[in-house]
Amino acid sequence: MSRVGKKLIEIPAGVSIVQEGSTVTVKGPKGELTRTFNPDITVTVEENIITVARPSDAKEHRALHGTTRALLSNMVEGVSKGFERGLELIGVGYRAQKQGTKLILNVGYSHPVEIEPEAGIEVEVPANTKIIVKGTDKERVGALAANIRDVRPPEPYKGKGIRYEGEFVCRKEGKTGK
Repeated sequence: MSRVGKKLIEIPAGVSIVQEGSTVTVKGPKGELTRTFNPDITVTVEENIITVARPSDAKEHRALHGTTRALLSNMVEGVSKGFERGLELIGVGYRAQKQGTKLILNVGYSHPVEIEPEAGIEVEVPANTKIIVKGTDKERVGALAANIRDVRPPEPYKGKGIRYEGEFVCRKEGKTGK
């Protein structure tokens, strides 16, 4: 039995779940998320608990069991609390600013880089070297944070670049002179 798949998902107050066949819609105070799951996996909603069951111990069903439960749990947490991912800019002259909904990054290129977040995702710039990506969908929040980081990933010699909050960058030793 999947250890993740066996866990029950508790539905917090203010969150409602609508199930139509293999499509599940989760509504909460932060928004609404809809996802279609594999029809082999059974999702049962009883009072304030969601259970996920699989029909057999086939390899595909075992894989889908834990994945379905994790995705449902993330949907419930997203519409009730939301998700956020922090990024730090490290480097001389590296800065970020928000212009309307766009994020503008000055990270050592000859031009500023503009990133437009998709609907449902919010970008905050509390300081000019700090970016916070917020939203209800964990997958989309993580994808936007990864796209921002890919503009200038941290390099191993000086550690300059855009990194996740708390990320450790292994530093290399430079060349030694004679």
